Amino acid sequence: MALDVIRAVLFDKDGTLFDFRQSWGGWTKSMLDRLAPVTTGPLAQALGFDPQAMDFEPDSVVIASTMEEIATVIAAHVTLPYPQVVALMEEVGKAAPMVPAVDLPLVLGELRARGLRLGLATNDTEAPARAHLAGAGVLDLFDLVLGCDSGHGGKPAPGQLLAFAEAMGLPPGQIAMVGDSLHDLEAARRAGMVPVGVLTGPAPREKLSPHAEVVLDTIAGLGAWLDAR
Repeated sequence: MALDVIRAVLFDKDGTLFDFRQSWGGWTKSMLDRLAPVTTGPLAQALGFDPQAMDFEPDSVVIASTMEEIATVIAAHVTLPYPQVVALMEEVGKAAPMVPAVDLPLVLGELRARGLRLGLATNDTEAPARAHLAGAGVLDLFDLVLGCDSGHGGKPAPGQLLAFAEAMGLPPGQIAMVGDSLHDLEAARRAGMVPVGVLTGPAPREKLSPHAEVVLDTIAGLGAWLDAR
């Protein structure tokens, strides 16, 4: 059976466009430093983060959860009310130094030159996501940016993915969902999109491969994969 032609690519953000450990290790350390005076328990342990190694446990809530879910964990270990925790997370998130996984203007520009529509579906909130894309000089390459607060929920639910397909006027089977976590690949399966894994996040190839049509080292391999496909 012939495969559908890919006409659009929907990206996860953290661990896909940006190197997860280098980017979110800094964010998590900044949050711990800012919250230290109001903590009531071992917050780093609750977040599954080692501040000395600047690395995460495989099951860390920071890796694939929505910002609301992470905020709930943090709020249980500080004296600040939940809304203030969320506001602080957004403040620190917008300023977090994101480290691109590849040359994003080059790679994404080449995909646009192929005529592909591009989108972002992240479990981060929309405002920091836009700030991160703008900081990398690629915001204008995206047709649609969706965060967990954009009205369609978060992954692994398929709401963001289906909203992108509808906005682009494309059947889900003509869209590749690219991500570094099982949340991303599960969302792709539930939406009927083509699941593509990348290794710029915490998950190893053997964990992603059973759930993806292909697992690439980075998104730089998308062009060659599209040609071979």
